Amino acid sequence: MQTPRFYYLIHVQFLGFRYSGWQKQPNQKTVEGMLVKTLKFVLPNSKFKILGAGRTDAKVSALNTAFELFVDKEPLEDLQVFMRDFNANLPPDIRIISIDQVNENFNIIQESKLKEYVYLFSFGQKNHPFCAPFLANIIDELDVDLMTNCARLFIGTHDFSSYTARLQPNTKVLRTIESCEIKRNEILTANFFPEVSYALHITGEGFMRYQIRMIMGALIQVGKGELTVMDIKESLKKENNTVLTYVAPGSGLLLNHLQFQ
Repeated sequence: MQTPRFYYLIHVQFLGFRYSGWQKQPNQKTVEGMLVKTLKFVLPNSKFKILGAGRTDAKVSALNTAFELFVDKEPLEDLQVFMRDFNANLPPDIRIISIDQVNENFNIIQESKLKEYVYLFSFGQKNHPFCAPFLANIIDELDVDLMTNCARLFIGTHDFSSYTARLQPNTKVLRTIESCEIKRNEILTANFFPEVSYALHITGEGFMRYQIRMIMGALIQVGKGELTVMDIKESLKKENNTVLTYVAPGSGLLLNHLQFQ
């Protein structure tokens, strides 16, 4: 007789500064590892597993991402009580924001339709130390107007083979970016933030490892005068030979929104 299984979609937000990314790995503190550890305490008599909507790198944060919880035998009795207990036992840098029961046909990987990432940065002067988990701090002066114009070049379907680390033979390098723009940061504010900071907003269905951080890195190099507009255009051509080496720091990146079908 097949064991009954129950399915739940859980939205979560976290500050990634002290974690080695999402995915559970030996001898490392990860978001997935902390969620599993807490669930073992909250559901001591249940057999369960979780599956994330995607992976984030070390120090990357999320204002809205999700994972699927699979529970065998017995369903969760009261979702609101479960969410309260889950949050009460999670560390302060992880918070569950919603939980919904879904059916067995729901697939969190395939149903994830659109992701919006935001990269926060400031430049020109050293930031207050408390900014470190949230803002990438570029000491050099940057031409933000030129960076803003260049950001639009990434919109559309391009060969992003120059914008990932350790490219594997079967990696899908043709990716589509729906929007890409730099504007004033209105996502996060604090009294210790610099007077002006900026946010790269980038939206697409899926991204390769380091893709957004390398896009941000290339834009920073454009702002410094180390790369030109033509360099960016060439880097997006099919089977290009462009070598990009600057990966922007993980702490400036956050997953801002995750949209399902």
